[in-house]
Amino acid sequence: MKENVKKDFLLLTVALPSLLIAFPGLAAESEIKQRNTDRSTEVISDIPSLSEIELPATNAELLTQQSVPSEINPETEQNPSDDADITIETIAEPDNLPQSTPTYVIDKEEIQKQGATSLADILKRMPGFAINDVGHGADTHTGTYYRGASINQSVFLINGRPINNNVNTYHGGTDLNSIPVEAIERVELYSGTASALYGSSAFGGVVNIITKEGYGKPKLSANAEFGSLSLNNQQVTYGGSSNNVKYNFSFERFFTDNRYRVPVGAANRDSQGFLSNADTATSTYFGSIGLDLDQKNSLNLDVTKLSSRRGLIYFGFPLQRDRLDHDGLNVGLSWKTRLGNGESSNLTTSIGYNQDYFSTYGPTGAFYRTGALDTQQLTARLDHEWKITSNNKLRWGLDLKNTDLTGDVLSTNPSSIAKNETEDRSLFNTALFAVNTWNISNDFLIDLGLRQSFDSQFGNYLNPSVGLRYAVTPIVAVRGSWAGAQRNPGLDQLYVYDTVHGWEPNPDLRPETGSTWSAGVDVNFSQNLIGQFTYFGSSIGDRLGVIAGRWANIGLVDTNGLEAALQLRIAAGWSTFLNYTYTDAQIKTGSERGLQLGLIPYSVLQSGVGYENAGWQANLYVTYNSGARRSIFANPGDKATDFAPSFVNLDLSGRIPLTSNLGLTVYLENLLGEQYERVNRIYSPGFTFRVGLSSSF
Repeated sequence: MKENVKKDFLLLTVALPSLLIAFPGLAAESEIKQRNTDRSTEVISDIPSLSEIELPATNAELLTQQSVPSEINPETEQNPSDDADITIETIAEPDNLPQSTPTYVIDKEEIQKQGATSLADILKRMPGFAINDVGHGADTHTGTYYRGASINQSVFLINGRPINNNVNTYHGGTDLNSIPVEAIERVELYSGTASALYGSSAFGGVVNIITKEGYGKPKLSANAEFGSLSLNNQQVTYGGSSNNVKYNFSFERFFTDNRYRVPVGAANRDSQGFLSNADTATSTYFGSIGLDLDQKNSLNLDVTKLSSRRGLIYFGFPLQRDRLDHDGLNVGLSWKTRLGNGESSNLTTSIGYNQDYFSTYGPTGAFYRTGALDTQQLTARLDHEWKITSNNKLRWGLDLKNTDLTGDVLSTNPSSIAKNETEDRSLFNTALFAVNTWNISNDFLIDLGLRQSFDSQFGNYLNPSVGLRYAVTPIVAVRGSWAGAQRNPGLDQLYVYDTVHGWEPNPDLRPETGSTWSAGVDVNFSQNLIGQFTYFGSSIGDRLGVIAGRWANIGLVDTNGLEAALQLRIAAGWSTFLNYTYTDAQIKTGSERGLQLGLIPYSVLQSGVGYENAGWQANLYVTYNSGARRSIFANPGDKATDFAPSFVNLDLSGRIPLTSNLGLTVYLENLLGEQYERVNRIYSPGFTFRVGLSSSF
């Protein structure tokens, strides 16, 4: 079966160039007619070079405090001098994405100010996120959630290509350390109708990581940090351009021993009262090369490599000694072309390879156990953006994905030896997608989307979506969206025994199905104050979970919530932001009916104030977390209804210029020094610090 699937994939991949030639001719002809009618006097030689036109998945325009969406205030212009100001979650509405839901963007300048050491660090200050598995003592079991949806119910992309592996056992979830922070240009977050473009499983939206491209003279940047708990972090990047070639290379190394005192009852507390087996070491590599072939065609190759070694802490056991090795590789080649003689028809074709190898191993008393999952994915994508008329835009395409999974199970426990095996499984998924945007008037638009999937395991299914946006006044716009979704069980859940947790696979699992929706208003209160307010919800049936040690469909979960994002510019050099998310993720069936989903707090608030002048920086961040329900409990007297206490955290970051090319960076985390319970008996270390040098030549 696997060989046939591979042959089908290769055949379709080879056939892609034929598709590019066959259909785009119609688009080019339509575009030429439109140019002859509407812009007959335009000089063809004025077409910009292709290097100035970004890929369809990456051309989000940042909205700072000095600019607002054209639907709200088209006369306001962005002031270039504001680029250095704090823009924690700038709000973008790029032309190539459906505008019925907001796109939140965080750029490289803000990433640097935060002192982020991972993608999870970046996301934790974006609206809607509750991230428990980041920071000192972080545990892979406690998860990343967006609007109540887990990480495998969201779609994660790098430059528009998927990096999710849909692995759910052996701690094999999507690793948010897999890309060097220094290689990230910006991170975009979108949901609603946009999810039709990238996957049927996007209950929790889409996160697109846009990597840096080289430009101008070659430039070398380096950062080195040292801090509490033996932390050391080194980042190096080198990039530039020459004629029609762009290049960028980055490396990051991170280590912390995470050994600090924790209170009685904490997870993985050893006999001396310290957190045990929580050390983390990662090395990540990134490289990209772009080539402009001519004014209409360009190629781009990017490669990401991860090597991660860490100990595991698990709130379900008194003392966990298992280790987790993760090695990842992602390679992508994209071809971008402009069809016809204008800019209203752009085509992007990409081919990708993604591999994740997870190995969990460790002693369990007198016995030894190990579980390994090796996932390899081949992907291909055709993405055509076509402005058919002045008020009608179609974005359509084809996704192909072949997934191979090899699972190795080994245990010396006599009760588990019979389950030792090697599983080798594969599946093939094809999807056709289209999103059509009609501008009914200058103030009103409608997005209609369809995604038709063909899956070798779960057959054919259609996921529609719809959205609208209406500018009521020059300063107020309302919007709404609805999208259907389906997330299929992972191959590991279907076929691979989890000897680490003792979970049985279940080949009879059904897909999670349901829908998500949102309604909101965008308000330009003044030139210096922008606000976005969103009600969101979802209903997911046949949710996957573990019952009596076996994977099963556990029932229905309904989520409703409120989200607010505010940005205020106080004065020159000063700016602030405030994000608040309320999430009610209620279990509707089963023994936990009526309870909040475990590990998801009701309320999360993030706020910050920043100042920058002549290279000096100071940023204060505040986080409030209402506490999450303990989904697994082992201490005497604990109940399934117990919540971890709420907490407030203050972080301060700053930069002191030493020379024109060298700066001293300081990050003071948890200024209050409170050793709060972050989630499920996993505690923070209290106050920690990082000090480093950043340079650029």
